[in-house]
Amino acid sequence: MVIAAQTTSPAPLHETPPAPPPQTTELARCCAVFLPGDPARTGTVSFWRPDGGPLPAVPSGSVTDLTVVVPGGDGVEPVRVPAVLLPVRAALPVLTRARACGYGHRAAVFWGTVAVHALHLVARGLLLPGLSRDDRDAWRAGPLGAEETELLRHLAAAMPPEAHAVPVGDARPPRLPGPEGLVRAFLDAVADTLPRSPAAPLAAGGPAYAAPEPRRLPGLRAWADDVAAEHDAGVRLSLRIEVPGLTADGTDDVALSFRAVPQVHSVNDPALVADAADVWAGTAGDAFGSLARRAALRALGRAARAWPPLGPLLSAAVPDAVELAEEEVGDLLGAGARALAGAGVEVHWPREAARGLTARADVGPAGDGAGPGRGATGGPSFLSADALLTFHWRFALGDQPLTREELDRLAEANRPLVRLRDRWVLVDPEEARRARARRDRRVTAVDALAAALTGSAEVDGDRVEVRPTGWLASLRDRLAEPEAQPAVEQPAALAATLRDYQRRGLGWLARMTSSGLGCCLADDMGLG
Repeated sequence: MVIAAQTTSPAPLHETPPAPPPQTTELARCCAVFLPGDPARTGTVSFWRPDGGPLPAVPSGSVTDLTVVVPGGDGVEPVRVPAVLLPVRAALPVLTRARACGYGHRAAVFWGTVAVHALHLVARGLLLPGLSRDDRDAWRAGPLGAEETELLRHLAAAMPPEAHAVPVGDARPPRLPGPEGLVRAFLDAVADTLPRSPAAPLAAGGPAYAAPEPRRLPGLRAWADDVAAEHDAGVRLSLRIEVPGLTADGTDDVALSFRAVPQVHSVNDPALVADAADVWAGTAGDAFGSLARRAALRALGRAARAWPPLGPLLSAAVPDAVELAEEEVGDLLGAGARALAGAGVEVHWPREAARGLTARADVGPAGDGAGPGRGATGGPSFLSADALLTFHWRFALGDQPLTREELDRLAEANRPLVRLRDRWVLVDPEEARRARARRDRRVTAVDALAAALTGSAEVDGDRVEVRPTGWLASLRDRLAEPEAQPAVEQPAALAATLRDYQRRGLGWLARMTSSGLGCCLADDMGLG
C-alpha cells in the first residue's frame, strides 16, 4: 500500500518567504566592504553610504566612523563616513539579499556573490584547520582546486572600487587592499565562522575549532604549518603509472613491470605539471621553487600514510619513482586509489590500457510477461509474494559490454593487466572475481519496484545501478512523472467542484489503483 498526505488548504504548494526586515533592505542599498580580522572570524562587513547619509539601526551591529577612499578633485581622496559594522554571521543574510533583490548597491551585490561562493565551499567541506598569526585556532577555506582558484580570480577581477574602498595604513596617496587577497580573506572568515555552532564544542569534544571564542594553541604551530604548506605553495600531487614495454600490439605472455612516478601540479595553472625528479633537480621552472618542494614532500607523506607502498619514496634522496608489484597494482585499481583520492592524490594510468569494469542490472519481467495486476486467469497480483521478476546482470569495460566468457577470462587471469579483444585491459583482480560470482536471480515485485524507482539496489554491500525493463519501466514512468500522465476527469456523479490540488489527488489515486497498487490518501483539513 502506498500512503500519501494532502492538505485541503487552498494555499499554493510553495509558500512565499517572509519579507526581509527593513534594516536588511536598507543595508542592501548601501556600499559594503569587508574588513579582515585575526583570527579570520573576527572580520566584519562595513556598510556605508557614498553620500554619508544616515544608516539604519541594526541590533547585531555597531556604528562607527570609517575612512574610505572616494573620487575627489585630484583623483581620489580619503573621507570619513558613518558606517554599520556587522560580524560575518550577521552580514551573510544581508549580502545574499543584496545579490538577489535587484536594488542592491553594486558593492553589496559583489560581496553577496562572494558570500554564496563561500557558502558553497563550506557546504562541500572545503575547510582547513590552522592557526592565526598569534596562534589562535582558525579555519581556512581550502584546499582550493584549479576550478575554485579560477573562480576566485574571476570574482576578484570583478570587484567594484567601493567594495575595497578602505585604505591600507596611512600611505599617501591612499593604497587599497588587493582584490584577490581580500576575497580570500572573506572566504576564510566565512569558513572560520559557520562551523562554530552552539552544539559544535559538544560534537568536537572541546572548544578548539568549535567555540566562537579564540583559543591560543601554540603547541599546534608545527602541525598547522604542515597543513598550510601545500595550500600556500599552490601545488598538489598525483601519480603516473608507467608500464615499460607496454605496446598496443603486445601479447599476453610478455613480462611487464610497473612503477609509480610522482608528479607535481600547479593549482593556479592546471596545465603546469612536472615530475617530482625535475622539481627536486630545479629544472621544472620558476613555478616550482623550494616552497613547492617542501609542500610536495608533505603531500607525499600523506599519500604514503594513505597507501603504504609509496613509503620508499620518503627515504629516497630524490622521490623519482617506486617499483610496484602486481598485487600492489591490483590494490591501486581499487581500494588504494580510493585511499589516495582521500589524501588528494589522483592516479593516472597508461593510455594504451582500457579500464573501468562496471556492473549494472536489468530488472523486469522475463520475456513478454503480463503486466501488473491480476490477470484474466486469476494469476498472482503484482504485490504478492508469488510475483517474481528477473535480476539480470550486465557487465562492461568502459563503454564496451562484456560477455560472461570474457568476464571469466579476466577473473581467471588473476593479474591487473590482461590482453582482451586485442587490447590491454586494467582491472582489479578482486573486483573481477566479485563480478564473476554474481549470478542472475529472481526478486520480488516489491523489491523490483523499489529498485526501479530509486535507480539502484544494494547487493552484497555494494550500490548497483538498476535499469527497469518491460512493463516495470512503464510503471516507473507513471509513478515518477505524474505530470506527464493524462489528467483524470472529475466523476460526473460528484456534485462538487474540485480544486486543483484535489484533482491532483484524484489523479494520484487513479494511477495507483490502475497500476495494481493499493493506496491511501490522507487529508489534512486545515481547520487549525
